Amino acid sequence: MLTLATIPSVHHLHKSLVLILAPVPAGKPFFGWRRPFQNLSFLRRFLDLAQWTNNGTAFCSTLHSPNRQMWRSTKEDAVEQREEIQEEPIFNGSPTKETAPEKEDASIESTTFNSLFPKTWSEKWTLSEWSGNINMRKQVFCNRSLNMKSIAAVGFDMDYTLAQYKPETFETLAYHGTVRKLVFDLGYPQELLQWEFDWKYMVRGLVLDKRRGNILKMDRHKYVKVAYHGFQEISRDCRMATYGNTLSRESFDEPDYALIDTLFSLAEAYLFAQLVDFKDSFPDKIPANADYAQMYKDVRSAVDLCHRDGTLKQVVAKDPGKYIHSDQHLVSMLKMLRDSGRMTFLVTNSLWDYTHAVMNHLCGNSGFGDGAFCDDQWLNYFDIVITGSAKPSFFADGNPAPLYIVDTKTGMLQNTENGRPLAQLGITGLSQPTCPQQQKQTCRVFQGGNVAHLHRLLSIEAGAQVLYVGDHIYGDILRSKKQLGWRTMLVVPELEKELELFYQTVNLRKESRLLRQQRDNLEDKIQRLDWEIRFNKHSEKDHERIQTEMEELQAQRDKIRETHRQAQRFCHQRFHKIWGQLMKTGYQNSRFAHQVERFACLYSSQVTNLCYYSPDKSYRTSEDFMPHEHKSFGI
Repeated sequence: MLTLATIPSVHHLHKSLVLILAPVPAGKPFFGWRRPFQNLSFLRRFLDLAQWTNNGTAFCSTLHSPNRQMWRSTKEDAVEQREEIQEEPIFNGSPTKETAPEKEDASIESTTFNSLFPKTWSEKWTLSEWSGNINMRKQVFCNRSLNMKSIAAVGFDMDYTLAQYKPETFETLAYHGTVRKLVFDLGYPQELLQWEFDWKYMVRGLVLDKRRGNILKMDRHKYVKVAYHGFQEISRDCRMATYGNTLSRESFDEPDYALIDTLFSLAEAYLFAQLVDFKDSFPDKIPANADYAQMYKDVRSAVDLCHRDGTLKQVVAKDPGKYIHSDQHLVSMLKMLRDSGRMTFLVTNSLWDYTHAVMNHLCGNSGFGDGAFCDDQWLNYFDIVITGSAKPSFFADGNPAPLYIVDTKTGMLQNTENGRPLAQLGITGLSQPTCPQQQKQTCRVFQGGNVAHLHRLLSIEAGAQVLYVGDHIYGDILRSKKQLGWRTMLVVPELEKELELFYQTVNLRKESRLLRQQRDNLEDKIQRLDWEIRFNKHSEKDHERIQTEMEELQAQRDKIRETHRQAQRFCHQRFHKIWGQLMKTGYQNSRFAHQVERFACLYSSQVTNLCYYSPDKSYRTSEDFMPHEHKSFGI
């Protein structure tokens, strides 16, 4: 058997193709291609498997792959090989009683191997995390079954996906920046500068009625269940008259409505509600001819001005720790994915300078240092980075946006042809990058372009080979899934608190469900008695008896109904005093939950929750139940 003792050096492995021969179980031929310097942990698993198995036929593996994918001789070999590796307990680097070879030289070979190849991060992680139960708040939930073995590339959005902003600082900064633009650029009164921002008031999934100045929460059927005009609650009768009892159903889409489906929109929604109340109280202080819809348009213009002139991003880049949460598992997660042989990429609407500052902070550096970025080490965790992508148009078919190479030292752009640099006029050959580090980095950084460019850069043959992780239902998830066939994962930071409160209110929910059943039973009895009185003849005595019984049942129903309403309201306010549970509206899933279910294959509270699962995990959805099945199973 060829062991590591016969290999002169690690560099020899990096520069040559190595043929490894070892016994494997009979009937289990194994053929695989892999480049060792791209994934040493993969090589380690092969070598461990080779040295632990002492019976059977020859084990052959040749190492090479430009695309970090394992290619096998047949489909049957691929299936057998994956099952065999997963069943072998080889993650911990030490053989078990069942698989340990009896030969004495096995421990020597293992020691030799460990001295040359220390454990990768992913192997250490499996020991401490994969072995135990996962806290519910850290779990990844599945709407559509997804086998990670079929995924060749995993992509990420940056803002509110990799970078989780602190609402108490970042959203407050965005709010006050928007107010200043309204006052100094769009002619609104200076009284607005004294306004304060409650970052806990708004939630995702709301809909703004721009014509009426209303803020709505609806269920998955688009029935409005909670409505406010500014900060004033709209009564049930008025709500039903406006949105329910109409000859035609509202679509609740643009241009008359705006969806609050991203955390970036919470500050502007709050400011819009303030302006609605301000206009109702002081109509003369609002700019002339500014109705509710125009006020919302002005708010959006002010937000865009803040992003275009760098009002927000310059402040955040100077002190990212004040505005962005640190996640100690982020680098570990990226390493794990790359150790598993998958390509990783970043597609963000932010430009290079801001992206560089934020990613430096997230990957352990401070962003700026003496006016310059600390280093480019974070690029080692990605194959492709595309900045200034202009999503969601980035995903559109026929998008003609050009793709530029970004010089990571100067930020200068260079024209490309499908990702290949173009020579400049008057220069023979292609100019070299000005950044010395760029020569060493495997990651390529671009700006603009479209999804066709990305597919070519990654050598992707089918959309189903890509898993994209984002926070924006429309900008990240819906377009990438419906138009490209990408697999998707939605990051929902609010889910952690939702799950905690959900389990705190389990008993209350059970009581509420029981009250609802009792109310339904009483109403059935009352309706039967009412039918009996109306359509059957009875003696006066029997009539009085039935009437008395019906009145008693009605009193019981009214009491239970009021108790049930109070329980529902209490449960509603436990989650949010105004809008209730994020994923529910009454007994129905909310519109936001419906969108998550439709467009996100996976969803979780944090992107780094992927760390708690094997990169080869097969995520399986739970069984769907219809109402008749719920009753049959007693659910």
